[in-house]
Amino acid sequence: MRLMYKRAAPHGSSKVFCAGVLGFVALVMLAGCSESDPEPETPGTRALVSLVTAEQYRNSLSYIFGPGVDLQVEFAPVARTEGLLANSAAIAGIGSSQLQGIQGVAASVASQVLDTKHRNYLVPCRPESIDGPDEACATRFLSRVGRLLFRRALTDDEVAMHVKQAGSAAEQLESFYAGLEIALEGMLISPEGLFVVERAEPDPENPGQLRLDAYSLASRLSYFLWNSAPDDELLAAAESGELQASGGLERAVDRMLASPRLAEGMRAFLDDMFAFDEVKTLTKDSTIYPEFTRVTAEDAREQTLRTSIEHLLANDGDYRDLFTTRSTVMSPALAIIYGVPAEPGWTPHTFPDDSPRSGLLTQVSFLSLHAHPGRSSVTLRGQALRERFLCQTVPEPPPGIDFSVVSNPDANYPTQRQRVRAHLETPSCAGCHRITDPIGLSLERFDGAGGFRLTENGAVIDASGGLDGFEFEGAVGLGKALRENPELPRCLVQRVYSYGTGAPPAMEARPALDYFNAEFAARGYRLRELLRTIALSKAFSRVQNDPGEESNPEYQEESRISVASSR
Repeated sequence: MRLMYKRAAPHGSSKVFCAGVLGFVALVMLAGCSESDPEPETPGTRALVSLVTAEQYRNSLSYIFGPGVDLQVEFAPVARTEGLLANSAAIAGIGSSQLQGIQGVAASVASQVLDTKHRNYLVPCRPESIDGPDEACATRFLSRVGRLLFRRALTDDEVAMHVKQAGSAAEQLESFYAGLEIALEGMLISPEGLFVVERAEPDPENPGQLRLDAYSLASRLSYFLWNSAPDDELLAAAESGELQASGGLERAVDRMLASPRLAEGMRAFLDDMFAFDEVKTLTKDSTIYPEFTRVTAEDAREQTLRTSIEHLLANDGDYRDLFTTRSTVMSPALAIIYGVPAEPGWTPHTFPDDSPRSGLLTQVSFLSLHAHPGRSSVTLRGQALRERFLCQTVPEPPPGIDFSVVSNPDANYPTQRQRVRAHLETPSCAGCHRITDPIGLSLERFDGAGGFRLTENGAVIDASGGLDGFEFEGAVGLGKALRENPELPRCLVQRVYSYGTGAPPAMEARPALDYFNAEFAARGYRLRELLRTIALSKAFSRVQNDPGEESNPEYQEESRISVASSR
């Protein structure tokens, strides 16, 4: 979810580049910022309603009930907006077929939790009799589980309602644990658990301003950093008021950043940013690339995620160096594509200095995902680099374009470079192809499956390329040019902020994004430092004060918590 881009951008802004991008504006903005600059004032973000992702649901249930409970959870795919998956209630609802799937998961989880294998350590008390209701024990179990599932303390009335449901079922079924199972299943499919409902309150330190209430702030933090619901300690800090007291937020954020769960949270973010949800449908022509299998595709995804987490978190590395590093990990399936010796399992691997592979852009995940089933694509690869890593939108091609010249090689046009020249010479195509194809051409020594090659259809491949005024040779040169592009870290800042808050990259967020970018640079482009800066910022927890929003039909639609009926 790969979650957290919760809301489409009705008034968001995205740059459309059909000319060279030199990064001059970004340099000017950074020149006006320094490490000591205070955070600028910001209107904040909207308090949103968002559907949890399947992965977040699994992570939360695993924390509550432990790894011994089997969790087979799949939710319907959601839309991709501004480079991230969008999970707002207005975009990602729950249809009848999906509801049936969730009900099946809830029934399975509740049955496992209350079976004889698990209940002795998951239920913190013993009923006076297992043949009927026990209000005290049911209250103790359901209030704790409900607090974790709903990410807040339950009211007395809510606890009483769930305990009553458990008691009625226990009487009918003549089993205390069967009654608890019915009540737990109801909690697991409750909209309060499936939707994250952010609520605002007046900010006592800033009269006239709104902020997320403590429970909403805890949820936003936890899904942002851990891709899971808040744990007991974070909920306790929210409930006691410590989270919003002096120093409380810093203590909570620092604890979360030091937790092993951060790696899982950042895997989810990177999986989203890299659009790895598309790996599920990635296929190659088996007659052309017989070595590329379903295992290869999944391993390629895993390789990039492991490489990124190792570099960014374990080694606390400079984000920009991801595009020039020669260190990675290797699996037997990938070793076939890379042409290196295969060893069992996942093993560290370093490409030599004279290798044509350097950085994420030369990994099989990027090269195969942004290619056709039977051939490479300079345009898809160039477009992917601009959109994924520079946050630049490349327009769709105009209708009626003849792609046969590009897709069908002949004796006169054996290489991609020769074939795409036709697009560069066509006025209606040239504008956009000039900003994608020079990038993709530098990656042409890698085929559609990510394997290395020196020739195409018998002709030697020219891998010279260009990016925003810089010319270079091959993929190694591209990685170096991208590393020095000022839009690269700026794009990550935008992605991380949008992922954590659900806020589109709107103009009112520009001062905050500039501030985050300056802080990111001042701290050596370390991801953990960026996460901390954003999580502790006013822009992260402040809520827009829009008195007219409740009368806005779009707001009403987005804020409605609903589960579609099965009709």
